[in-house]
Amino acid sequence: MSKTIFLLYALCIFTGNYAFYLPGLAPVNFCEQDAETCKSDIRLYVNRLNSEQSVIPFEYHHFDFCLTDESQSPSENLGQVLFGERIRPSPYKLKFKVDEKCAKVCSVKKYSGDNEEDEKKLQVLRTGIQYSYQHHWIVDNMPVTWCYPLNDGHQYCSIGFPMGCYYKESWSQQDSCSIDPTLYNKPKTYYLFNHVDLLITYHNGANEDWNAGTKTSSGRIISIKVTPRSINHDNFESPDCQNKKPLEIPSERLAPNQKINVLYTYSIRFQENNTIKWSSRWDYILESMPHTNIQWFSILNSLVIVLFLSGMVAMIMLRTLHKDIARYNQAYFQIESGEDAQEEFGWKLVHGDVFRPPRKGMLLSVLLGSGVQVFFMALVTLAFACLGFLSPANRGALMTCAMVLYVCLGIAAGYTSALIYKSFGGEKWKSNVLLTSMLSPGIVFSLFFIMNLIFWAEGSSAAVPFSTLVAILALWFGISVPLTFVGAYFGFRKRAIEHPVRTNQIPRQIPEQSFYTQAIPGVIMGGVLPFGCIFIQLFFILNSLWSSQMYYMFGFLFLVFLILVITCSETTILLCYFHLCAEDYHWWWRSFLTSGFTAFYLLIYCIHYFITKLNIEDATSTFLYFGYTMIMVYLFFLLTGSIGFFACLWFVRKIYSVVKVD
Repeated sequence: MSKTIFLLYALCIFTGNYAFYLPGLAPVNFCEQDAETCKSDIRLYVNRLNSEQSVIPFEYHHFDFCLTDESQSPSENLGQVLFGERIRPSPYKLKFKVDEKCAKVCSVKKYSGDNEEDEKKLQVLRTGIQYSYQHHWIVDNMPVTWCYPLNDGHQYCSIGFPMGCYYKESWSQQDSCSIDPTLYNKPKTYYLFNHVDLLITYHNGANEDWNAGTKTSSGRIISIKVTPRSINHDNFESPDCQNKKPLEIPSERLAPNQKINVLYTYSIRFQENNTIKWSSRWDYILESMPHTNIQWFSILNSLVIVLFLSGMVAMIMLRTLHKDIARYNQAYFQIESGEDAQEEFGWKLVHGDVFRPPRKGMLLSVLLGSGVQVFFMALVTLAFACLGFLSPANRGALMTCAMVLYVCLGIAAGYTSALIYKSFGGEKWKSNVLLTSMLSPGIVFSLFFIMNLIFWAEGSSAAVPFSTLVAILALWFGISVPLTFVGAYFGFRKRAIEHPVRTNQIPRQIPEQSFYTQAIPGVIMGGVLPFGCIFIQLFFILNSLWSSQMYYMFGFLFLVFLILVITCSETTILLCYFHLCAEDYHWWWRSFLTSGFTAFYLLIYCIHYFITKLNIEDATSTFLYFGYTMIMVYLFFLLTGSIGFFACLWFVRKIYSVVKVD
């Protein structure tokens, strides 16, 4: 087992460095003149704008920016639509190796205090600047980055850049106004960044083409960096982009005779760099992520600690159980030979009740079926991510893969739920299969639909179109539900799980339990250790979800997932053994809740992250944040609870099958 894990992890690390090209991710050659194998036009796409101070993203055309024909927008996969990504063509014209000093994007935008419609557009711009909404541009499938120095002297390259800044009374180094504090320093004033300086770095000589008998060298784009600025252009016909006077938008409503004119401009500079290869062009973004070195050290430290604790738990369990089994078997042979034997005690006393079906067995079997579905979805998705299929460059692929796998794994959910329910002696197979196919997907879809209504009301880009909702329902009822019925059919046809000992007709009375062997303290303690092996990774996962940072360490995430499985299993087995020794045989639900309680600590951590890391203040964004958090916590509860249950089921069957029972 350990060799297999090591080989899988080594494969993840290797493929992360030497990944083959995926469809749509192959290198693109650009040249000064169009040829058969290269092109001169460089397309710049704009994505939705989002903010760390608000969960609600907006499309590019929500703000009064320069627009172009959006009918040629690239197609989006299911994952991009669910995450609110809306990639649209931009009016910016870029040609390979053609510099621009001060080009106009579109005609002048004019706002007048006499026009109510103009005031609404200005208010939308003010709101976007106030909440620090950021542009997300894409060139050659690469994010346009905004690089700036940090307090520790390192440079951080963000995959978005601000649409403006709002100067209150002071500024910090992370504020947008810190780009030039000598210019953007007027209190209670909005500064709109209507000019961008683009620096495009390319690798020359990637390919050579012959066009009409002439040799044309081509190149591949390595990076695109942007520096946003605010310029109050005086001459709209021939603008001067060296003008240092910023464009100010007053915080109050315009006077009836007051007017503001906005001209959007840009400059382009191409720079050759032959030292960086095209395959390594993402490195400067990933390496500049804050606390990268701390992340690697903390993850390794956490893995070592968790592995050590898991080994200690396993050693204690094996040593103690070995003595118990040897003592019980010795007592059994003494009885067979007619000798006096010591009175039995501990977990062997409850052998006639340990496999007694639990209360609410229908609900438990349904949750277990959904948990198995989530487990295999996570396992296969992480495996594909390690192989490089779900890299950050392949936008939306991770969510799309997870959704498709979840739908197709309905057969596993139906089979598991039916088999467990049949082993409990259940006969209402129709109710079982309907609940398995409807309960957990229904909870997730209901929460998602409620939040989608809010996005619709806010006019957000995260609002899933009606056609996509119909497609999701079609996947659910057209594929997942039938597959669940198929799995349940095979599960009910299979022989029920045979237990190694018989169950008595009369339940045994459970003695009074101490504080530590009661149900609630055991469940609360059971989630501590599994949560300890994921909370470091959880910080970076939440950053990728809410702070527009990229998550790319799928190799470590896969290893952490395996350790989470081991830790949940061993912790649940250990606590289950203690309860059986205390003659408490109600282990079915307790094993599920013990490891499933890790989700409660996940919820507490998400609340802590919301309070300490995010600057969300409005009620709508708060509701949306915790709505998505509840979906994540519920799925994690199913995942960890099912892991603990099946580990405990294997353990209980194992120990009662190796002892001699009258």
